[in-house]
Amino acid sequence: MEDKILQGYLYDFYGELLNDHQREIYEDFVLLDLSLGEIAEERGISRQAVHDVIRRSTKALEDYEGKLHLLEKFERIRGRVHDIHELAKRFPQDGGDMQKIESLSREILEEL
Repeated sequence: MEDKILQGYLYDFYGELLNDHQREIYEDFVLLDLSLGEIAEERGISRQAVHDVIRRSTKALEDYEGKLHLLEKFERIRGRVHDIHELAKRFPQDGGDMQKIESLSREILEEL
């Protein structure tokens, strides 16, 4: 998984566990795609300070994932629902049950 995408997912799952300062800088870097220099200038701190906050925040988020495995579970569930959706599309559509399964699995995938 691409690094920025992984950072975004980790933030989605665990971002609320960061303090306000970390969360704001991390959002600027990952979600708004601002450079270290832009963030530093906007906040009146050094590029090194921004880099350190991002590094520590990333480490914290990775540590949370290492303990809780929410992202791993999410990916596994999404994959299984995708498999169910694909299997349901292969069955004859003469009965309504398979259409319901396909529809429900599509809805779940859209929510994930």
